[in-house]
Amino acid sequence: MFETAPRITGPALLIGSYTDQAVREHAASLLRELEDLVRTLGPAIAGRTLIFHREMHARYLLGSGKAEEIAARAKAENLGALIFDHDLTPSQQRNWETLAGVPVLDRQKVIMDIFAGRARTREARLQIELAQLEYGLPRLTRAWGHLGGQDGGIGGKGEGESQLEQDRRRMWKAMDRLKRELAQIRSARATQRKDRQRTPVPNCAIVGYTNSGKSSLLRRLTGADVLVEDKLFATLDTTTRKVALPSKQPLLLTDTVGFVRKLPHRLVEAFKATLEEAAQADFLIHLLDAGAPEVAEFFCTTMKVLEELGAAERPMLVVFNKVDLVEDPGVLHGLRTHYPDALFISVHTGEGLPALLDRMAGLAAPGAVTRVLRLPPSESALLARLHRTGSVHHVEYDGEDAIVTVSLSERMAGDLARFLRLQPGNETDSRQEPTLLATTATENA
Repeated sequence: MFETAPRITGPALLIGSYTDQAVREHAASLLRELEDLVRTLGPAIAGRTLIFHREMHARYLLGSGKAEEIAARAKAENLGALIFDHDLTPSQQRNWETLAGVPVLDRQKVIMDIFAGRARTREARLQIELAQLEYGLPRLTRAWGHLGGQDGGIGGKGEGESQLEQDRRRMWKAMDRLKRELAQIRSARATQRKDRQRTPVPNCAIVGYTNSGKSSLLRRLTGADVLVEDKLFATLDTTTRKVALPSKQPLLLTDTVGFVRKLPHRLVEAFKATLEEAAQADFLIHLLDAGAPEVAEFFCTTMKVLEELGAAERPMLVVFNKVDLVEDPGVLHGLRTHYPDALFISVHTGEGLPALLDRMAGLAAPGAVTRVLRLPPSESALLARLHRTGSVHHVEYDGEDAIVTVSLSERMAGDLARFLRLQPGNETDSRQEPTLLATTATENA
């Protein structure tokens, strides 16, 4: 891995800025969020400062006078780093490090370092490594002092290839390798998705702002042993577990990585393979923290990312979590007014979860029908498959045949029509040829 910045060895000063007095509160909110991000990353925080400047400056982003003031503070307080709530250009980063003599990071780098420290699966590690290389490539000139050296080959002519050019070429090759490996993973994921779609179990993805309680909800509904921690980006890897709905309809519930304001675009691109579970889900649960002052902005942030993923048009349940922590009843009244179709729950106390499960059941099987099937002994594998993928209400035996009462989708009911039990008014032709689904179910079980 190519290191593009030294490690932080002391407390960091957080710097936010704005150029319009009308957005001061918004800038302050973003700076508070940056503080949460930095605490998640690990460095101690010396303080934060919010600066007004009339225009963006090419050299330091801020004016030179304010830049020199901050640099003097960094030296006087022996700070370990300066962290900006804005994306800095490579030249601005170099200028600040020269002026202040300490590492300088921007919001984008902080988020990527959090991702790098918390990625667990091979796919997540590849994705963040690719994002870091893309971020570091234009900053490579400041990584080592020897990059200006020249190498000449045996019998070569001219100056040869500089160390900078060699390292750039290595980074490009590494990026190409990572993209190929990620393409292979996406191909394998597509194959797995086809297998899952062959057996029509509905899928729901939990999406939302980071730290809104997505992993806690997955754990509460499914009993899954997943990490639950009061930190931004506590979990990055997609987790899918099965939940039994009140209708006995099985549902695959997927927890996805949380979103954040000003999420670097390269991270949206890098994690598309992980987040595409949201785009492929039958419906979404958009989870929000009811007590967050910026909850409306968090809603818009998540919807914007979903639009980039092509998932914004999916059926969606808007759910406000942590209602037990909201002390002002006017806050909940305002949310109910602006989001009349939303649900209000507390994962911690269980409030509202039965209503959520009922709504999930309605979206999971909008066209579900109940059928009575007669399965001969040769179809025992299909019976096992129905237990896993359908809602089996009752099983009894007539001789060696199993009489199964099951709720399933209309499409699946049509594919299994040859097994429909003959009843008055049900003139099913039991002589028809086996359908593709029934054959596949038997072979794959």
